Amino acid sequence: MIKLLKDIAVKIMKKSIVCFGDSNTWGYDAETDRRFKDDIRWTGILHTELGDAYRMIEEGLPGRTSVSEDPLFEGLSGISYIYPCLMSHSPLDLVVIMLGTNDTKERFGLTSYNIAQGIVRLALKAKDSGAGPEGKAPEVLVIAPPPIGAEYIHTPIGKPMGSGCSEKSMELAEHLAALLTETGIHFIDSRDHVAMNEIDYMHLDPQGHRSMADLVQYHAKRILN
Repeated sequence: MIKLLKDIAVKIMKKSIVCFGDSNTWGYDAETDRRFKDDIRWTGILHTELGDAYRMIEEGLPGRTSVSEDPLFEGLSGISYIYPCLMSHSPLDLVVIMLGTNDTKERFGLTSYNIAQGIVRLALKAKDSGAGPEGKAPEVLVIAPPPIGAEYIHTPIGKPMGSGCSEKSMELAEHLAALLTETGIHFIDSRDHVAMNEIDYMHLDPQGHRSMADLVQYHAKRILN
């Protein structure tokens, strides 16, 4: 009976978290061109380590941008998908957004400040979605992804990405921090804790996923407890 009551209490108190991002949330493996297994992806590690008191929802899509419509591929703009996404998983306690890497692509013609503006617009839409408990605002955490390494341009990904991506990604966190001030949206810069791989210099390797899981776990608990 005691165990049953504990199980019921856990279900009632379970915190729901959506991780909304791109290929680094989806778990792209640059070495194999496939997807990392659950126990390697940072979302999977996070799910295991947070335990039964949390419900983890992965919403990663390779190529996803914050607000830009890609002229080469359809359905990649986060701004047109985030509302139905969050409402379909509601009620949600926390929405984690990590985007910006794909927004640096030369074909979008955005400055680093423009990219930050798009991410903030997306985060504000998440906060105003009413997808939180009892139709209230969910907590929102924006993560500035690790910067793209300058060497990306010399890899196969260099041509489709175009020039200037590393420089823009390096500047992104500073703009995000300034624009998110006094919005009530949480922000962390991952660059001091997580690094991109040394294959295409814009995706996480297994160690990167582990480090990202540790970082998000710390802040998720801080925000929700």
